Amino acid sequence: MSKLYIVPTPIGNLEDITLRALRVLKEVDCILAEDTRTSGKLLKHFEISTHMQSHHMHNEHKTTERIVERIKGGETIALISDAGTPAISDPGFLLTRACVENGIEVDCLPGATAFVPALVNSGLPNDKFVFEGFLPVKKGRQTRLLLLAEETRTIIFYESPHKLIKTLGHFCEYFGEDRPVSVSRELTKMFEETIRGTAKDVLDHYTNKPPKGEIVIVVGGKIK
Repeated sequence: MSKLYIVPTPIGNLEDITLRALRVLKEVDCILAEDTRTSGKLLKHFEISTHMQSHHMHNEHKTTERIVERIKGGETIALISDAGTPAISDPGFLLTRACVENGIEVDCLPGATAFVPALVNSGLPNDKFVFEGFLPVKKGRQTRLLLLAEETRTIIFYESPHKLIKTLGHFCEYFGEDRPVSVSRELTKMFEETIRGTAKDVLDHYTNKPPKGEIVIVVGGKIK
């Protein structure tokens, strides 16, 4: 039966892909990839020769309808992103929604997502949390930070290394210098590290040691 598979891929360590994910990627008619060059290395490593085409934030509005028609016509298609689970701060939501609206079965496999290990190893409460992804760069950033300053649940952000210092500075300004923060960098990779402390402590650390790589920030919620 034709369907759309949402397939998580490793965020760093290639051993983190599941056996089921490998089987699905080998069996589907086509793999939609965020960046075919990046995903090509993954497929080559696991000797997967399935046809691949690009599906990313710049073309997904144009390609979604065509892909839905292909699945309705009998094809089985897998969607992957550069790393982690598609649709989590990556392309995937539009296609998933379109398939659901058209009565197409969507099967999301469990697998790697960067914010889960970052949350768990932060040492901050994880019974209740809110995932924010990337903060607005300019418009709406202050409004969002003011709102989140009152959030009592643990808050999770994604950030790029060249914006980390600015973001930590904003956390000090809006959340307070003593708010607990954990920054996980390069998860599952060779230089993986997690720095924990107050917002001021972590800001000072990365001011003296500029960060590199993929970053997840976990911030403790406001204590009532």
